[in-house]
Amino acid sequence: MTRYDSPRIVAYAGLAAFALLVGLALGRVELVALAAPFALAAVVGAALGRDPAVTARIELEQDRALEGDDVPLRLQVAGAAERVDLVLPLPGRLQLSGGNVRGIVLGAARELELELHCRGWGAFAVGPVLLRASDRLGFHFWEAHGSGGQPLRVYPSVETMRALLAPLETQPFVGNQLSRAKSDGIEFADIRAWEPGDRVRSINWRATARRGNLHVNQQHPERNTDVVLFLDTFSDVRTGVHGTLDLTVRAAASLAHRYLQRKDRVGVVSFGGYASWLLPSSGTRQLYRIVDSLLQMDIVLSYAAKGLDILPPRTLPPKALVLALSPLLDARSAAALLDLRARGFDLVVIEVSPIPFVEARSDELAQLAHRLWRLSRESMRLRYEHAGVPVVEWTDGEALDVVLEEVTAFRRYARPARA
Repeated sequence: MTRYDSPRIVAYAGLAAFALLVGLALGRVELVALAAPFALAAVVGAALGRDPAVTARIELEQDRALEGDDVPLRLQVAGAAERVDLVLPLPGRLQLSGGNVRGIVLGAARELELELHCRGWGAFAVGPVLLRASDRLGFHFWEAHGSGGQPLRVYPSVETMRALLAPLETQPFVGNQLSRAKSDGIEFADIRAWEPGDRVRSINWRATARRGNLHVNQQHPERNTDVVLFLDTFSDVRTGVHGTLDLTVRAAASLAHRYLQRKDRVGVVSFGGYASWLLPSSGTRQLYRIVDSLLQMDIVLSYAAKGLDILPPRTLPPKALVLALSPLLDARSAAALLDLRARGFDLVVIEVSPIPFVEARSDELAQLAHRLWRLSRESMRLRYEHAGVPVVEWTDGEALDVVLEEVTAFRRYARPARA
């Protein structure tokens, strides 16, 4: 531990030296007697100034949690000091029960049972604890760090979704998504005349008897989908610990969880200050990969112009459904998404609205700027719609099912655009 002298012992030693010098210079015995208690206190304080060797260690009962969970935390403190002040530095998304600053009477080893409340998602290192101990007279104090921090991953909450957006085209692999093509499957599609090579079990005997020649049933096969979650991380608008990036991560986690449950292949592309990607795959292991990658999402300031050519070709497989989560605040992400549409990808833009996080000021100039900003956002939405890309606005507190139903309605009544 690092030792520091208290201003009190310095003041006592200074007073003792001053009184002693003045008493000797003037020949006044009473001044020398006055200096004796201060000198004695300084000597006793120096003799008591032994390193208390206080140590502290943190133990978490679990290293993974969900938003809103309480994680039990055990703090073990040992040493020779009577009183120790403890400080546990924590990020804003973690909160310790009773506060992260406290003083305890040690005497011997103690163990504190605390709870760590997870207010938001992220990958954190809890600790180390900062220690400060002092002697009985308060003449010296020691400061040190406890043992290394404990890792804690807090996963974003997943929204329960009843319906998902159907892709325009499916992949040739078996899954739970009903394909628009006609082949072997379960769901009835149509009736056609028999052709050589058709199976006997596919013959529709009622239609055959009615029409006088053989007719067979056609079905829609069950196929899977390649889904790419395109996350715009160029900018973030937030109020406190909540912002557009938090909503983006929660929506991405919910969509990945639901699509993977349906045996689809899901990949993630983070397009922002730095680009990162996760190739599409399926299964529970892929879900953990996606969630762990989402915990690393952050906003990195960059002025570089970026295009989709920085991504490997396998990142965006052909016929993939691209779900873009963007606050529509950066022109670079808009250009990249329009480039995706020009390449023929099935693109849907979910606008993570930053409007609830922006306060309109009362003065006239600020209100005019706010209206112009909203008009520029409307202009960007029109650019997507003219390219045949559905754009839906999603705000905090609104269910994702509602947003996806808007996209389904857009596809049902809008004329397809050829890029």
